[in-house]
Amino acid sequence: MTLDKAHELIAMHVELGSGYNRNAALMVLGEVMRDHGQQAVDQLIRDYGLEQKWGIKPGTHFESAFK
Repeated sequence: MTLDKAHELIAMHVELGSGYNRNAALMVLGEVMRDHGQQAVDQLIRDYGLEQKWGIKPGTHFESAFK
């Protein structure tokens, strides 16, 4: 997944804002972790305020469902 696509998806899920969207955002973060590493994940968390919105903290390790 490209970082541009990850930004697009995270922005959409944050805008919709439900618990289901939180889970979808976690899946996106797992893909970003696999493809781009922890720094990229932490930046997305900060950029979209995921800690305040859903309690997703920078430094959390995510795993992709698709290895």
